[in-house]
Amino acid sequence: MGVVRFDEIAKESRGTFRGSLGGVPIVGLEHIEPYDMLLNKWDVDVETTFTKAFHKGQIMFGRRRAYQHKACVATCDGICSGDITLIEPVEGKVYPDLLPFIVQNDDFFEHAIKGSNGALSPRVKWEHMASFEVNLPSLAEQKVLAEKLWAAYEVKQSYLKMIAATEEMVKAQFIEMFGDPITNPKQYAIYNVAEISKTLFAGGDKPKDIMDVPNGEYKYPVWANGEGDRGLLGYSKTYRVDEESISISARGSIGYCAIRTPYYTPAVRLIVLVPKNNVNITYLKFFFEAIGFEKTGAVQGQLTIPDLKKKNVILPPFEEQSKFASIVNQADNLISELRKSVDAIDKVIKSLINENL
Repeated sequence: MGVVRFDEIAKESRGTFRGSLGGVPIVGLEHIEPYDMLLNKWDVDVETTFTKAFHKGQIMFGRRRAYQHKACVATCDGICSGDITLIEPVEGKVYPDLLPFIVQNDDFFEHAIKGSNGALSPRVKWEHMASFEVNLPSLAEQKVLAEKLWAAYEVKQSYLKMIAATEEMVKAQFIEMFGDPITNPKQYAIYNVAEISKTLFAGGDKPKDIMDVPNGEYKYPVWANGEGDRGLLGYSKTYRVDEESISISARGSIGYCAIRTPYYTPAVRLIVLVPKNNVNITYLKFFFEAIGFEKTGAVQGQLTIPDLKKKNVILPPFEEQSKFASIVNQADNLISELRKSVDAIDKVIKSLINENL
């Protein structure tokens, strides 16, 4: 087929919902997971000002803050936010099952981001999305490509389900060994965070002089909040924390915990906790994840040191903590291998798209 504009193969849907709201799925941007292909979350029977109707099979594109990379295929009918653009294939111009992958492609999102307007909440209009160009093969080739892509996606989902099942197994093991972390039915000793910490402080500002990769004197990591290496800001000449510790996100992903090795600097929005000798650090991290943290603050929400000091932690005998930590570490190793498989499949999907579109 060659190079075509997006509006030659796709069209925007602007239907309005009419009828009773009872039992109807209601979808906001918060329900669409970044990079996920299918809609899996929604609310039901809640008050809403949304009026836009969506239908099963339509592509739901988050046009506000497109850099969040939110686009998925609707798995039901319902009502959605006006900040979601609904996209349908033009019959006979594109193989329908391929269109979601065209939209999920990084090139499409890069095009959308460039056309977004607005300082605080940039939005992209359909007219700009429509100008995106894609090099399409024949319909027969599109069908073959779509089948390969969806097959790869299904394998990826199977790995993700195994990860979720492993995480649930660990949670169940925690309950079996220690009981509910809130009610503490086994009456273990209770300490508050201030009592079990050797050091409790908030992260400072990001050091001005850092390098992207370790280089000579620049060997001490600077951590912000964020999963895995996404929280790594760079490397500094100096460090602030010289012991193994738990960093806790104070804003953004409230309560996200990570175990950090010695000699690093925590950047702003982190609280650092160094456990005492009678506390297994892996056990403590999992306990925090199990109880969660409430957001405080008017706008963005935050976790403060006074908030954290109010948290009560149940502490079983150290041997029991260590036994559970061993289970966690085994599960983490399995999850790490499964995530490598997920990443490999993502690379296959991107490669198929880049080679054929």
